[in-house]
Amino acid sequence: MTAMRTLAVDTATEVCGIGLSVDGRPQLELIINQGVTHTKVLMEGVRSILALAQWELSDLNALAVVRGPGSFTGLRIGISTMKGLARALDKPLVGVSSLEVLAHQASEGYPLVCPMIDARRKEVYWSLYRRSEDGLEHAHAEQAGRAAHAADRVDAPCLFIGNGAMLYASLIRERRQDAAFMAEAALNAIRPGLVATLASNRIAEGFREEIDQFGPVYLRKSDAELGRQADSP
Repeated sequence: MTAMRTLAVDTATEVCGIGLSVDGRPQLELIINQGVTHTKVLMEGVRSILALAQWELSDLNALAVVRGPGSFTGLRIGISTMKGLARALDKPLVGVSSLEVLAHQASEGYPLVCPMIDARRKEVYWSLYRRSEDGLEHAHAEQAGRAAHAADRVDAPCLFIGNGAMLYASLIRERRQDAAFMAEAALNAIRPGLVATLASNRIAEGFREEIDQFGPVYLRKSDAELGRQADSP
C-alpha cells in the first residue's frame, strides 16, 4: 500500500512553517522566523524540506495549508501558493484552522483549551475546546474579540495557548485567577507537522477542498478596511 505523503504550509502569523507527514505521522518540520515576508522564504523552504526528505514534488499525495484566522497577507500568500501547487500536481488540498492546530498542541490535564492568535488592534482570534473521553470537542465558535471576553467564557481550569495568549497573559490571569494556565513558550507557535497530520486524517476520510472556492478565513475586516471606516465621515 502506497504511503500518504503530505506537505503542509503555515503562514498565519509572522512565523513561516513547512511540514511533511507520512500516513499522518510528522516527519520533518521547517520553522522560519527571520522577520522577512513569507513570499521571500516560502517556496525556498518547500524546496529545502523536500530535499531533506529526498522527495520530489511528484512524490506528494496531498497538500495542506492553514486557512486562518491570522495575518491577512500571510494567509493569502500561503493559500495562493498551495492552491497553485494543488492545481499543477492535481493533488487534493485541505485547509486547517490555525486555532484547531494550537488546541491539539495543548498539554493534556486541563478540561478546557483556549487557543489565541494576536489579531492586532487590541484583539485576538480565539476559540474554546473542551476535553472529553473522545478527545477535543469544539465548545465555542471561532471569533475575533478582546482577550478579556474570551477569558470570561472559561468556566473550568483552562490552558491558554498561542501568541495571543502570550501577549495578554497578565490580563487573562487577572480575569480568571486560579482557572487560567499558560502554555509553555515552545507550544505557542503553530507546528506545521501537526497541520500535515490533521489534514492527512481528513483526506483519509475522503475530504478535499474545492480549490476554486477555497479561500482564507478572516473572521473580521482587514486593518486597512477598518482604518478606512474609522476615517470615513
